Amino acid sequence: MAQQVSDYVLRRLREWGVEQVFGYPGDGINGLVAAFGRAGNSPRFVQARHEEMAAFQATGYAKFSGKVGVCTATSGPGAIHLLNGLYDAKLDHVPVVAVVGQTARSAMGGSYQQEVDLQSLYKDVAADYLVEVNVSSQLPNALDRAFRTAIARRSPTAVIIPADLQEEPYEPPRHEFKQVPSSPPAAPATSSDPADEEIRHAADVLNAGSRVAILVGQGARAAAAEVLEVADLTGAGIAKALLGKDVLPDDLPFVTGSIGLLGTRPSYELMRDCDTLLIVGSNFPYTQFLPDLDQARAVQIDLDGAMIGMRYPTEANLVGDARTTLRHLIPLLHRKEDRSWREGIEQNVDRWWTTIERQSMLDAHPINPMRVVWELSERIPGNAIVTADSGSSTNWYARCLRFHDQMRGSLSGTLATMGPGVPYAIGAKFAHPDRPAIALVGDGAMQMNGLAELMTVARYQHLWQDRRLIVCVFHNNDLNQVTWELRAMGGAPKFEESQSLPDVSYAEIARAMGIEAVAVEKPDAIGGAWDYALAADGPVLLDVRCDPEVPPIPPHASYEQMKEMAASVLRGDPDAWHLMVQGAKTKAQEFRP
Repeated sequence: MAQQVSDYVLRRLREWGVEQVFGYPGDGINGLVAAFGRAGNSPRFVQARHEEMAAFQATGYAKFSGKVGVCTATSGPGAIHLLNGLYDAKLDHVPVVAVVGQTARSAMGGSYQQEVDLQSLYKDVAADYLVEVNVSSQLPNALDRAFRTAIARRSPTAVIIPADLQEEPYEPPRHEFKQVPSSPPAAPATSSDPADEEIRHAADVLNAGSRVAILVGQGARAAAAEVLEVADLTGAGIAKALLGKDVLPDDLPFVTGSIGLLGTRPSYELMRDCDTLLIVGSNFPYTQFLPDLDQARAVQIDLDGAMIGMRYPTEANLVGDARTTLRHLIPLLHRKEDRSWREGIEQNVDRWWTTIERQSMLDAHPINPMRVVWELSERIPGNAIVTADSGSSTNWYARCLRFHDQMRGSLSGTLATMGPGVPYAIGAKFAHPDRPAIALVGDGAMQMNGLAELMTVARYQHLWQDRRLIVCVFHNNDLNQVTWELRAMGGAPKFEESQSLPDVSYAEIARAMGIEAVAVEKPDAIGGAWDYALAADGPVLLDVRCDPEVPPIPPHASYEQMKEMAASVLRGDPDAWHLMVQGAKTKAQEFRP
């Protein structure tokens, strides 16, 4: 039997080292689905509960594996559903390839069932490379360019294959006019060395500073050792953008933790008081949390020249791989003998972790959500992978979770979409089946799509050597982050019609899906619940009843601002007095000796 186009697609995916494709079937990819069967499910078809979840799983897999994530969906509604997950990949600079079906070529333009103009639909999300394949000889070049572009540009790409073409015999490109061949699959080289003059200028800036701050993002992950060497030479403190939280462990005394609204007070103070700033592999967008625009001389290192100088007036701009660039820079740096700046940073960090522990152990009704993550920090294995969803739980992930050893973590950093917490964890398990994964998820995100994906967890757990995948649900019956934004940004009380959630037992639902579950309703039970889940030999869901009125106070908020915010909602918020008391107790911990 002649090789079909769909068979060739899977063969080329295998040649690119693809081990699984996250997707959901439909008649627009029937040819492709049949090819999975003929290929003995190699690569493995991982069936999500929804195409958006498949795209999130591919994105999570790519983030934690360092490889390209691949997802697939049918024409029309399936392709539409992929979009949110692909935008998550686009905004967080993650390589994902989407293979999407389309109606048969004979029906195109005829307002046929599930016919959508996919090239118009995808032209933004897959702007770096988007192609519709209309003859089989296009395939090698189209698929290879999709992979190479995804890797080189760190972005999603898409290949659209009409349904009828998938079942036609495959014919390779010929050596003739208007035929386009391709090279064997191989990742493009990404090394780039900044010019010597630029390196020397950057070194001069850093050597001249007496109070150096470093901000690292996900682009610094492969350069952690070099960042630490620069910090040692310059006496710098190191703050971490949210996507760079796992670049360096939090048990280093000069690592100040996350920066921004979800950040720490030491990171805020580091930026407030520095005279020199080095940004490595970060596109952190919130300028108000960086030094004043005329305060610090700045150096930036980024692989993408288009991202240089976008967030702060940088003086020396080095375009290149972070590790290679820092290795060129380090021999030119002079060790600063005055360590008073570093010592002050370390004192601030030590005081902050004491404050966080005090805040986490405060009483709340029924449970303080900060304590949930603090207790996890006391127990989490050094090889764990942590995912967080978007919502107030993101605050506790950013501030309270202390990374150590080889821990990894990520979330939807730039799109900040709800819903990726559980599918990211699934993607992480396929990237590292020998490591435990933990998803920190609010009950809003859990109701939106996390519950359905518990079925995916139950279905595929047997493939993972370490079957632990723990989903911790912050159960407060409130779309909590938006509620706090209403209060703090708009001075408006909670609007219950939009903010309150139906009360369900996530533990009971998990058990019905074949997942072990623990319902936690008292603070003293939190530690034992984590111990049970971390010692389990399979997936576990923790259903933790939390107080929605524990405030996610940003590091720059003054005590007076807290009082004013609480007073603004006293007349209309349904739980205003409890809100004000809880906020005052939390903020007061910063001022205790």
